[in-house]
Amino acid sequence: MNRIAELKRVTKETDISIKLNLDGSGKSDVDTGIGFFDHMLQGFAKHGLFDLELKVKGDLYVDSHHTIEDTGIVLGTAIKEAVGDKAGIKRYGSFLLPMDETLVMCGIDLSGRPYYVADFSFKNDMMGSMDTCMVNEFFYAVSYSAMMNLHFLQMRGNNDHHICEAAFKALAKSLDMAVQYDNRIDGVLSTKGTI
Repeated sequence: MNRIAELKRVTKETDISIKLNLDGSGKSDVDTGIGFFDHMLQGFAKHGLFDLELKVKGDLYVDSHHTIEDTGIVLGTAIKEAVGDKAGIKRYGSFLLPMDETLVMCGIDLSGRPYYVADFSFKNDMMGSMDTCMVNEFFYAVSYSAMMNLHFLQMRGNNDHHICEAAFKALAKSLDMAVQYDNRIDGVLSTKGTI
């Protein structure tokens, strides 16, 4: 059975629709109006083996902030809904992703407790038409909406494109690991009996 979430969020700043299948094959149809951001989200879907349909209409005449942050909110919410009650899943995932001179580690815990930490070191203000400062805003929104711990450690890297892309792909690989079922797990993976 595929774990799928489909939702729509409309505000005065953005109009977003998403369909996320955690048990997909890496297919994506993404249009946020921000080319570089689309590229990152397509990589997220491909390397996590998630199917992702995402359409965003945002107030890009202002800047990219609302579009990117709200996309993070919607993606995080979709992850939370698709994961469901978390019974039988591994809960934790981590991945060390190399991309040329860059090495980024991501670790997540689908704990039901949001927390975000990262130490990205970007050199430039923009990557294509995406504000570099929005990378942290996006991942923060994902972590809090998905109710997950999300940590990034940039171990190496000089090229902003590589650093950002490694982060998106490392998140994808970590999330794919965390949502996998393990038949040894009875209920949820917690001594409390709930997450």
